Amino acid sequence: MVDFHHEHIAVGGNRHPSAADWDPTSGLLAYGADCNDEGHQGVKALLRGHTDHVNAVKSFPTAQGKARIILSGSADKIVRIWRAQPAAPLEFKSVAALEGHGSSINCLAVFKDTNIIASGSADSTIKIWQLNIQEDGLDVKLLQTIQTNPRFFPLALALHRLPATEGLVLAAAGTKSTVQVYVTSRGDQFLHQATLTGHEGWMRSLAITQEKSLAGSDLLLASASQDKYIRLWRITKTKEKSEPKEGNLLGAFEQSLSNKAHKLEVSQNSYSITFEALLLGHEDWIYTISWCLQDEKLQLLSASADSSVAIWESEESSGVWVCTTRLGEISAQKGSTTATGSAGGFWIGLWSPNGQSVVSLGRTGSWRLWNHDRDQARWIQGIGISGHTKSVADVAWSKDGSYLLSTGSDQTTRLHAAWKHGVKRSWHEMARPQIHGYDLNCIDSIGRTQIISGADEKLLRVFDEPRATADLLDCLCGIKTSTRNDLPVAANIPVLGLSNKAIETAEDEEPHASGDVNGEEAATSPSPAQPSDLEHPPFEDRLARHTLWPEHEKLYGHGYEISAVAASYDGSMVATACRASSLDHAVIRLYTTRDWREVRPSLTAHSLTVTALCFSKDDRYLLSVGRDRQWAVFQRDVAVPESYLLKHSNPKDHSRMVLDACWAPVSAGRVFATAGRDKTVKIWSMEDTKVECMVTITASSPVTAVDISPRLLRDSLVIAVGTETGDIGLHIVKLSDWSIEQKHQLETALQPAKYITKLSWRPSLATVATNGIEDQEPASKDLQIAMASDDSSLRLFSITGLLDN
Repeated sequence: MVDFHHEHIAVGGNRHPSAADWDPTSGLLAYGADCNDEGHQGVKALLRGHTDHVNAVKSFPTAQGKARIILSGSADKIVRIWRAQPAAPLEFKSVAALEGHGSSINCLAVFKDTNIIASGSADSTIKIWQLNIQEDGLDVKLLQTIQTNPRFFPLALALHRLPATEGLVLAAAGTKSTVQVYVTSRGDQFLHQATLTGHEGWMRSLAITQEKSLAGSDLLLASASQDKYIRLWRITKTKEKSEPKEGNLLGAFEQSLSNKAHKLEVSQNSYSITFEALLLGHEDWIYTISWCLQDEKLQLLSASADSSVAIWESEESSGVWVCTTRLGEISAQKGSTTATGSAGGFWIGLWSPNGQSVVSLGRTGSWRLWNHDRDQARWIQGIGISGHTKSVADVAWSKDGSYLLSTGSDQTTRLHAAWKHGVKRSWHEMARPQIHGYDLNCIDSIGRTQIISGADEKLLRVFDEPRATADLLDCLCGIKTSTRNDLPVAANIPVLGLSNKAIETAEDEEPHASGDVNGEEAATSPSPAQPSDLEHPPFEDRLARHTLWPEHEKLYGHGYEISAVAASYDGSMVATACRASSLDHAVIRLYTTRDWREVRPSLTAHSLTVTALCFSKDDRYLLSVGRDRQWAVFQRDVAVPESYLLKHSNPKDHSRMVLDACWAPVSAGRVFATAGRDKTVKIWSMEDTKVECMVTITASSPVTAVDISPRLLRDSLVIAVGTETGDIGLHIVKLSDWSIEQKHQLETALQPAKYITKLSWRPSLATVATNGIEDQEPASKDLQIAMASDDSSLRLFSITGLLDN
């Protein structure tokens, strides 16, 4: 039986304050990633269902032993309900879709021991739903639609049971500076009863909790705003007051100074809301707040655009709320977007269920984790989760298969490798070689210690691996570099610059790259030349600042955005192409890596954009395909190895544009594949005088990616096909008679939500083992394939069972 197993999922979180929640029952952290919903423990699963960005995620509280439920709201105007499968706790299925909102869903609210869900939308309404969980399904009913008055877009909701009653209180806030409070008794509808004023900006987050775990305890409502302040409000049950005795001037004086009380009436009970405290300390917008009540100790967590996460507590002696812990970054550029760090702040802050850990999501889409060490009485940073925040445009393995490169529209290039810790192996982002100012479109590796990338800036950049990264890969991954001593120490990027500058010592690094306003280095950002330790993958602060690769060369010549790049397997040549609408620009340029000289003349065959380039495994041939529905094969000149000459071309065999191409291993003969928007993959066999189409694989939608495994399967080709709808199929083609022997489809739950941008098989493990990789994965029968998608996800699959059939 063929089995697809996720080895690695990398995807960044959506920058929306409501787009994550940590389930207190299961300990599962779910967050929105583009139009996916994601579970975290490492990333274990992506939930496909929404058609637009996920803005809100909430865990629905269920009884112990019951199947877990996740709610998600999206810009597609739908609230989806996901239910875990009993046999597979991490496999969730969409069991209901709540429709009715006229615009993007921005926030959700639930409360334990109730079946009530509140959803807020940019259509200026709040909808109240009733969810009844049954053994064989769910029953959802719309109870009420609340039209906000005065009209505003709800951005935050908080729901809680009122003390000593069955009534519920709902707080709503958003694009106004006020908090609207609604209450209901059991079975009745929510009625507006109070408007809380005081803030001077939009409201981004609300959180409500009991002050103590005792029944009947007062409630505390916290509101966070873009005015940089947090306000606390106390909700208490009103007691019958006796009239002050005549002459009791002190009592009258106390009443005149008392805080204004907003009255709430629920059935026979009366409550009051009073202003409790103003929390000052953040220097920029506050995005999220979250309560934690553990062992009768109440704490409030806040995440802000000033790149800090703060923990607030009430002093026992005075009752004054103070900031007891501040986590995050020291930065001179609060709230700004810079290329060297996570300035731009934290969008989400969450408590773990036990209150001993906190996580935050920053501008780079990466999660940071801090664990509380009780013995040392301090917070210690742990390994978080990282990934692209926009479309992953391309992936490429190093030529020896030791690590994986990815690049995309979030303007970053990332290096992923397997961390070997004891008997365990787990994939992590180990370096971020390039943080750019343009969207990146393509990438490839040159030899073992160089990479090349192309972007929307019309030129290509070549980068050298720094010694700091080489040491990290050697220590954590067993990837050795024989030329380590010849490598630069590290790199940094100048302010307002795009070129990574090599630095030879730690002192060469400019103070602003990781310091505060005085140029003092932040305690959380060790120097790249002197890493704090080599015992774990780098944390996000170091990834974003200290793992850049120095730029070695720029390659000029193209007149438009770079569309494709490929490096020869011997590392001597690079082929590039750019977007084109005319013959003048639809050329393939060749560069030698010895002196980075362009080989003239350029290769001509296409009339429109070249979409993919690929060298054969022995570098004798260069294959190109383009939007003009044509493929072309260029042969290396034996007398002048730097030159390639057109040998074969086929102008119109595909009826639509050709989007990808690849070569089969040399042992299969001169065989290559082309994939097009005409929903076909064609397998070609090339001889000296002719090229013949041997087999055509059809797909249900346009084919956007194709790759042939570097290993033959009993004299058969293993061809991976990716489509515009996110489908991935494996086709086993028998070389003896060119028949399709088997076909395996990746199950829908594992497929991405948008189109496949690239498929890339990992080079043979046998080849990898001869290039200095010690203790390589022993599963020699496994094949591994990397997949990039427009939904911002990068996935690495291990495929087992193919060689057993």
